[in-house]
Amino acid sequence: MSDTTKPTIWIFGDQLNQNIASLEGRSPEDCRVLLVESQQKILSKPWHAQRQHLIVSAMSHFAEELRAEGYEVDYRHAASMREGLEIHREETSVTEVVAMEPNSWTASQLLDELGVQRVPNNQFLCSSEDFVRWSQSRKSLRMEDFYRWQRKRHEILMDGTEPLAGRWNFDAENRKPPPKDGRSWPHIEKFQRDEIDRSVIARLPDGWGAPPDGTWPINRSQALQRLSEFVDHGLAEFGAYEDAMLEDEWKLSHSCLSSSLNLGLLHPAEVLAVVEDAYREGKAPINSVEGLIRQILGWREYIRGLYWLWMPSYAQSNALEAHYPVPPAFLGTADTEMKCVQTAVDHLTEHGYTHHIERLMVFGNLALTAGIEPQAMMNWMWSSYVDAAEWVMVPNVIGMALYADGGAMSSKPYASGGAYINRMSDSCRNCMFNPKKRVGDDAGP
Repeated sequence: MSDTTKPTIWIFGDQLNQNIASLEGRSPEDCRVLLVESQQKILSKPWHAQRQHLIVSAMSHFAEELRAEGYEVDYRHAASMREGLEIHREETSVTEVVAMEPNSWTASQLLDELGVQRVPNNQFLCSSEDFVRWSQSRKSLRMEDFYRWQRKRHEILMDGTEPLAGRWNFDAENRKPPPKDGRSWPHIEKFQRDEIDRSVIARLPDGWGAPPDGTWPINRSQALQRLSEFVDHGLAEFGAYEDAMLEDEWKLSHSCLSSSLNLGLLHPAEVLAVVEDAYREGKAPINSVEGLIRQILGWREYIRGLYWLWMPSYAQSNALEAHYPVPPAFLGTADTEMKCVQTAVDHLTEHGYTHHIERLMVFGNLALTAGIEPQAMMNWMWSSYVDAAEWVMVPNVIGMALYADGGAMSSKPYASGGAYINRMSDSCRNCMFNPKKRVGDDAGP
């Protein structure tokens, strides 16, 4: 019979780490753990097959990890998150349920409605409260200002009060077009499926895109292996070519760590520590190290801060009154003769992933200039990318890509013509559209 005096620690599917705040100071003897696999969530969108497998498999593996540590774990299959907790309460008669502050507005509201106790979220490097305090002293909330503030207070890549190597920003060195020397790019080890993976695949509905192939880490051990691979083989050239795009190379030297960070398998502090150590040990140049630190300590934390500052109304922003649907070419239900778009769609279909420039300057750029509805675009990206989360997608799509907030986040729309794509990719050489022409049937969009 279950001990009703033991509190239940409710862990969400993006908090998959034993160091989360809700487990701090706890032991297997004094609490039980609840994870809920919600059918409502699984059926809510047409998920990419690799995305839905990653989330459910990572939850299932974490449950087994906790059981191996001696925890009593209720891995609950339920119609909804709400139902999962309600049935758990009925079956255990538990009186105290505790959760770490969740990463979505909807989940936060649900905790209030269900009377769940909260503890602060320790998965990030800027709390919502700290971000509010930072924002209150600013006329405009620009990422560069936030990033420098973060560097100083966390003492990351710093030499006393000054930035290491004398500069805050190495963007000028990190915008090289793709090399033409036919080089090989870093290989990532694919992980073998286990019985849990096979069980998850069997019970999930068919998703679109290529099936799971072991690319994405589903537990902490695999995530740490991916981090080590990146530092050893990808970090050195990451910076210079982080904006480049190639038809036959889906990731170049990108880390592929975003899904592990967003599920909680890795903590940003441990990633930054390893990356900074690589610079100090002479394993990677400053431009690559600063470029990755900017993405994680700066951009990622900034995006999360804006999400909590401006939600829930921010998600409905549509300042440019854009109302066109997501085009069939994005959905994979039709091909397009725009080579850069077809290449990005192919990468997304095969891997559930494209790097940030394909997201912003191919998908986002076309969506902005074509007037695609922000909410439709956001939902499509949310369902398509293995690393997607509401707190990630809302500001990135609404504010950065589509300028749907009217400039609250970005100083100008990120719109460009074919010249940028021609310089930063190899797509235009095999495309029917000419980026040097402005009018005519074959003019570059």
